[in-house]
Amino acid sequence: MTTVETRTVQYTADGLTMTGHLALPAGAGRRPGVLVGPEGVGLSDVERRRADALAELGYVALAFDLHGGRCLSDPQEMLARCTPLLADPDRMRVIGHAALDVLRAEPRTDPDRIAAVGYGTGGAIALELGRDGVGLRAIATVNGLITGRPGEAARIRCPVWAGVGSEDPIMPPAQRDAFTAEMQAAGVDWRLVVYGGALHAFHHPPAGHAALPGVGHHPRHAQRAWRDVVDLLAECLPLTE
Repeated sequence: MTTVETRTVQYTADGLTMTGHLALPAGAGRRPGVLVGPEGVGLSDVERRRADALAELGYVALAFDLHGGRCLSDPQEMLARCTPLLADPDRMRVIGHAALDVLRAEPRTDPDRIAAVGYGTGGAIALELGRDGVGLRAIATVNGLITGRPGEAARIRCPVWAGVGSEDPIMPPAQRDAFTAEMQAAGVDWRLVVYGGALHAFHHPPAGHAALPGVGHHPRHAQRAWRDVVDLLAECLPLTE
């Protein structure tokens, strides 16, 4: 296992002081960067571990914050914050750009070689960065198949990979169809993987608190989705270029 350095970083976005988790690979040279966006509950140890795993592979990874350092274990509180956020592309972009600025400012990051990986709300934010024309090398979204404002997907300049559970009631077939139709109409290089039998947030280990109906962990598909994300990064954001 490669030794990684981690540290907490604070920055402002959406009127809040955000607390992100930065993971740096061994060595001293510049490396590609990856933004890691959390589910709607907010930044947790799950995303921190994913950032660490990406750093072990050789990427500079920043797991970003959604709620000013809080993880919202109450589903109703989470919905009260995330529902209006997901309906407001400009707010999502503010949160995404603030985290992107932190990642780009890190001296170990190659600012021209960055990808965004997000889960749920974090995945929607990754997509909004693409719709805003940010020069990302890849976008991966799990459980975050949110459609954007008409025509803006044409600004996406990188491959988009999306994963979703077949039994996800929050991202049902009609939502999947709308998302893929948007990507296709915009000429995006897109892929969608539907994981059979999986619910919403199937990648996320049990959190130990109340969850919304239709949410559940699927360990086998969680591993498969992670491998798919790593493969996307290897294809679009190789460690040597």
